[in-house]
Amino acid sequence: MEFEYSDRCKELQGKLLRFMDEHIYPNEKAYKAEIDRNGVEKGNRWLPTKIIEDLKPKAREQGLWNLFLPKSPRAPEGLSNLDYAPLCEIMGRVGWAPEVFNCSAPDTGNMETIERYGSEEHKKQWLEPLLRGEIRSAFAMTEPAVASSDATNIETRIERDGDEYVINGHKWWISGAGDPRCQIFILMGKTDPGAARHSQQSMILVPANTPGVNIRRPLPVFGYDDAPHGHCEITYENVRVPVSNMLLGEGRGFEIAQGRLGPGRIHHCMRAIGVAERALEYMCRRLNERVAFGRRISEQSIWRERVAESRIQIDTARLLTLKAAYMMDTVGNKHAKAEIAMIKVLAPNVAQQVLDWSIQAHGAAGVSDEFPLAYMWAGNRTLRIADGPDEVHRNAVAKLELSKHMTLQGEDTELPITRS
Repeated sequence: MEFEYSDRCKELQGKLLRFMDEHIYPNEKAYKAEIDRNGVEKGNRWLPTKIIEDLKPKAREQGLWNLFLPKSPRAPEGLSNLDYAPLCEIMGRVGWAPEVFNCSAPDTGNMETIERYGSEEHKKQWLEPLLRGEIRSAFAMTEPAVASSDATNIETRIERDGDEYVINGHKWWISGAGDPRCQIFILMGKTDPGAARHSQQSMILVPANTPGVNIRRPLPVFGYDDAPHGHCEITYENVRVPVSNMLLGEGRGFEIAQGRLGPGRIHHCMRAIGVAERALEYMCRRLNERVAFGRRISEQSIWRERVAESRIQIDTARLLTLKAAYMMDTVGNKHAKAEIAMIKVLAPNVAQQVLDWSIQAHGAAGVSDEFPLAYMWAGNRTLRIADGPDEVHRNAVAKLELSKHMTLQGEDTELPITRS
């Protein structure tokens, strides 16, 4: 198994580190101030920020654009999953940074979905402006009335009426829906409730300006509204879209979901490792600077233990992420599903633990907005739920592991079970 990054990846890594130092970190407080100013002066915290819009051309000029999408003729700059991993990690150190490089969720997953499963017309109408960074998108799956960790529970109906589909349903935690640039939803719903369990669902493209699409409210996370990105509650009331907006065909929603969520999940994990690294840096600086009971806090054994454990856990998570990325590149997402599930559990939990220790090291300052730690903690905590909760991924890993040791009834020999 080879984890060596390509020369191009190493070159981009250097460019990206310099870009973060020159343009991203110095603008963190200015970014938040601009959002607040939009709320006061323009009455809308959800407006796009000038800081990000001004930085996008700079990123594109340096070739730091659309790096997430492999093997697409429309995005020749796209990297393999393995080469993208260290770059995504760097971007993840600041929550809003990925948008500067057109590498932010949920757009990355949506672009990959349209690239893999959309028609040529879909690609011209939606994928190309997304790749240019002209519009944004959202993925509408989760619902308030059911346990959406089991997607077969989803109740939104997609019913055919002549040359149109009529959509009725209630969604929430739809990331990016509050952005005025959001022009397209990929929606998951039921086309045939009577079909086999995993053939009831379909995915369809819904333009955001379609009559009947109603954004009800933004949903704060631990008190943060997360503007101008955010998560929204949405109702779809007799929403009509052309039959041609269906992706792949009726009943193929789960097939698409598996293709979409694999890359989306590993991207979250890559960014979570960047969060953990930054939290560790903050922790070490604080421990070296502060004196308590006559000596630097960094000299106390409990904090040395925590620093060491942080390094061990971060490097463990990174190596498993690279293994998953390598497998996605070499044997495909389907055969990497165990590794993707494992890292989806491990990376957010590692980041959460390191963030918690870093907040503790900062004392009262750690829970304030003097440092980004509290905001990073709130955002990272959602990853243990987003794209499938820990429990679902652990269950998937357990089933795959148990299947390797199953025997045919009445036989003593083990079956040669392979991961499917």
